[in-house]
Amino acid sequence: MRLYQSWKNYVAQAALGVPVARHWTRSWLVDLHADFFVDASEVDAEARRAFFEALFDASVDAYEHALDEGYPEAEAREITHIMGTFAFTEKGWGDLVEFPPAERDAYYARYEGFFERYGVAPDDPFGDFTPPGGLPDAPETPERLDGDFPLAEPGLTDDIYVPAPNVDART
Repeated sequence: MRLYQSWKNYVAQAALGVPVARHWTRSWLVDLHADFFVDASEVDAEARRAFFEALFDASVDAYEHALDEGYPEAEAREITHIMGTFAFTEKGWGDLVEFPPAERDAYYARYEGFFERYGVAPDDPFGDFTPPGGLPDAPETPERLDGDFPLAEPGLTDDIYVPAPNVDART
């Protein structure tokens, strides 16, 4: 998967571990990602907002568990991106998936041990990280999985690629 890495990723990782900054950092991460995906949504953007907010709040939990288990920062982030794409695929949101649905099993296999420990599966994208009561309802667009996937970058299941100024570097 291609991940866009910046200094903000490392600052956020460090700030999540600082008690006085944790709440603000978590809220900032949730809002940042929810706003991005609301803006990227082709339809029903605002109707998806509550779903995005709950999903990204749960993503922070998954990210921290992955870090606690010793996954490098880029892999912890990739785990959450995979879980998000599973959730978007379940909703039929082809406009938001980060890899084509045909590559789902390959991405699952990369972190199968982590996913199994926490009950995560393509049809249960957040497993044990799902908020009590589940993720909020949001409109589904299953027909959208039959089209193109503007945010998806196919063929990157073998590693994590972090773009640098002149080259795509593997982590």
